[in-house]
Amino acid sequence: MNYGLIAGNGQFPFLVVEGAKRAGASLSVVAIKEETDPRIDETAETVQWVNIGQLGKMIDFFKSHGVEKAIMAGQVKHVQIFSGAIPDMRMMKMLWNLPKRNTDSLIGGVADEMAKEGIELIDSTYFVQDHLAPTGALTKRKPSDIEQENIDYGLHIASEIARLDLGQTIVVRAKACVAIEAMEGTDATIKRAGELANGKLTVVKVAKPEQDMRFDVPVIGVPTIETMIAAGATCISVTAGKTLVFDREKTIGLADKNKIAIVGS
Repeated sequence: MNYGLIAGNGQFPFLVVEGAKRAGASLSVVAIKEETDPRIDETAETVQWVNIGQLGKMIDFFKSHGVEKAIMAGQVKHVQIFSGAIPDMRMMKMLWNLPKRNTDSLIGGVADEMAKEGIELIDSTYFVQDHLAPTGALTKRKPSDIEQENIDYGLHIASEIARLDLGQTIVVRAKACVAIEAMEGTDATIKRAGELANGKLTVVKVAKPEQDMRFDVPVIGVPTIETMIAAGATCISVTAGKTLVFDREKTIGLADKNKIAIVGS
C-alpha cells in the first residue's frame, strides 16, 4: 500500500518519513509552500509542492500515486488559512459548506473531501508511536507538591478550552491562570506568560477530550523547554499517550539540566 503525507511545518513530517522508511512503507508527500521545511525534498522520495489552498491539486497527486491512506503531520498555522491564501475551486466549495471554521471543522472538511476520492486520513502517529509520552515523570525530577497542585487546577481548565477548540495549553502560577492559548501556539503562550509573571510557572498542555489523532496532536520538544527556561516555567504536564515528544533525549536532557519536570498525566 502507498501512504500519503500532508506535511506541515516543524519536525513532525520528518519523523513520519523516517518511521515509514523503518516500516518499509512507500510514502508520497504533499509539501505546503507556506509551511513545509524545504529539506523535505532531500528526505522523501516523492514530493509535490502545493499552495495552502490547493486541495484539488493535493488530492489529484495522491490519486496519481495510488494513495489509499494519508497522514497529516506538522502544524499549519491557523492564520495562514485566513492570510491571503487563494483557494482552488475544490477548497472554496469545501469552505463554503463548513458550518464553522475552527481547526476541527477545517481539517475535518479536508478529510471528507479526501474520503470522497477513496483516500482515508489516518492517525498521524501511525509511524511514530514510540514518540508518544508515557504516564508519569519523564525527567529525573517529579513535580513538586506546589507544581502538582497547579497541574490539578490547570487540567480542568485546559481540558475545557481544548473542548471548545480554543487552544490546548494554559500556564498557571499559584493555582491561577496566567495565560491561555489561542491561535499563537504553545511556545508563544509560554513566552507571554513569562512576560506577565516570570518565574514559578507550571505549563499544562492537553489533548482534546475527544482528541482526533488524525490531526492537531499535541507536541513538545526542545523549543518548548527553551521557551520555558526563558519564561521561568519549572514544570510541564502533557497528556500521556496522546502527546508527541520530539527529540526525546535532547528534550529531557535539557529539562534535567535546568531542573524542569516533565510529566505525562
